[in-house]
Amino acid sequence: MAVELRVLLLLPLCFPGLHAQPAYAVETLSEGSTLSIQCPYTAQDNYLQLKAWCRLRDDTCDLLVQIHTSRPYQYMTRAKKGRVTIEDYPMNSTVSVTMVNLQVEDSGKYSCAYRQPSRSYIPLKIIVLIVFKEFYMCELDSLSVQCPYSTLGFGTKTWCRTEDWTECKVVARTDYPATRQSGKALEGRTLIWDDTRQRTVTITMQKLQAQDTGMYWCALARGPHFTPITGVKLSVSKRVQQHTAKESGNVSVQCQYSAHHYGAVNKAWCKEGAQEACTAMVNTISKPSGYLRAPRQGRVTIQDDTQQGTVTITMEEVQAQDSGVYWCALYEHSHLFRMAEVTLNISKGTRQAEDIYDKPDDIAQLDSTERMESPKDDSKDLKYVTLNFQSRLSPEDPLYCNVEPNQTHRKPEDENVEYAIIALKQLPTNDKG
Repeated sequence: MAVELRVLLLLPLCFPGLHAQPAYAVETLSEGSTLSIQCPYTAQDNYLQLKAWCRLRDDTCDLLVQIHTSRPYQYMTRAKKGRVTIEDYPMNSTVSVTMVNLQVEDSGKYSCAYRQPSRSYIPLKIIVLIVFKEFYMCELDSLSVQCPYSTLGFGTKTWCRTEDWTECKVVARTDYPATRQSGKALEGRTLIWDDTRQRTVTITMQKLQAQDTGMYWCALARGPHFTPITGVKLSVSKRVQQHTAKESGNVSVQCQYSAHHYGAVNKAWCKEGAQEACTAMVNTISKPSGYLRAPRQGRVTIQDDTQQGTVTITMEEVQAQDSGVYWCALYEHSHLFRMAEVTLNISKGTRQAEDIYDKPDDIAQLDSTERMESPKDDSKDLKYVTLNFQSRLSPEDPLYCNVEPNQTHRKPEDENVEYAIIALKQLPTNDKG
């Protein structure tokens, strides 16, 4: 219902004079789908009259198909012409119309009607049909749409975007290359070309981004009047990646692109912030000295293989604060165009307390002898233990220390051994735990 109401708000803009017509229904369907309409009639003698399906042009019936029912108790009469089928159910006082394989050119006003003896057609129901093309694209793809306007006469051709169906914001028009009203998201990426001989306008949108998703119209503008030519529903998907790593490790990310279209364009690696703003961390504009060296900024390097269409980003010694959302991006005229969205998750080590540390590179080996020094006061708990190491200890391999029975404070009498797990802050030889 919400979608239909929004469409109704757009109808006066698209079809001037529509409010003067009888009650109407609105159908918005994608190209290739099927329209099915039920048109009831109530007059007792209507079942004997011709029923028709018309396309209204200047409020005149352009007959597409008609049907005649000769007997009042006949269950159903059917007629078909081209892609349109009409069925009359006199016992139910209903006419059913079906149009299959809808095309954009089918957009317009239609009517179920019956014919009077004077041969004029009286509308039973008016339908406003809006058929749109549907495109599913990925970021950085290009979209090209051709809109023929041979039957619509002359005027300025426009390409506009409906935000909330109450208005259509112009993105490009043929009377000048680009409109100042166009948003920055589409600035410089939309081309419009009018072939007046073929009476076809062609729109091309380049370097598509997810925010370009929406409903667009090719339209003919004559002063304040707006006549739709072709509707386009565009959906643009992101290319996404996810990577995980541990602190102090390295992360390498590869993003693919069309070498033919974007090999000569600079690339960048940026981190997304508030409102999807992305701040560039490193780019390929600065060419380092030396053929084999890659551009570097701090801990981040970027390498662009323009022959294979692959950009490689390496982040060294990553930290927990490096977690976030990043872009591989084209970097052109100070604008970033996302190639892929990369989510990076950096996890900390197994640290559970202040004196628990990550596993060392090598594993400690105890000497064949250990020395334990007992506290002077046997009534108190164990104070310290001195251990000799050949190498550094791994915290995953705890140390076990024997304790004398008289040191087992508040322990059962039959327990002769107590175990202490020692975690090390520093691991030099002869350190105290």
